[in-house]
Amino acid sequence: MNYNDAELTIVREAAERDNQAVASWVGGAALAVAAEKVVPVSGDTKEVLQELIQSRSRLRRIDNSLNEVAQLLNSGGGVSDERIKAVMAQVQAAVRRVDEATLALMRERRSRS
Repeated sequence: MNYNDAELTIVREAAERDNQAVASWVGGAALAVAAEKVVPVSGDTKEVLQELIQSRSRLRRIDNSLNEVAQLLNSGGGVSDERIKAVMAQVQAAVRRVDEATLALMRERRSRS
């Protein structure tokens, strides 16, 4: 396998990061891809996936907030308009971020076809 200088630098850095010899690292990476244990993705896709993971965490927090509001309402307690508006703003922002990340993934997949 031949690499230009820039590619070899990237591979060496990855091997060093994993505490492996270059040949061992390349062989392990190739085997993982061939066995479909990992799927290579572009840097852009990696960022989008990180955004989706962060969005899942945000959505869990929003779910907790919505549950708190529902419990208060179900127990006859009151919930301020500000609290409801704040939770709804969180929901809308989270949905928007998930939509953006989803569209970015779709564009990435389309560009590979």
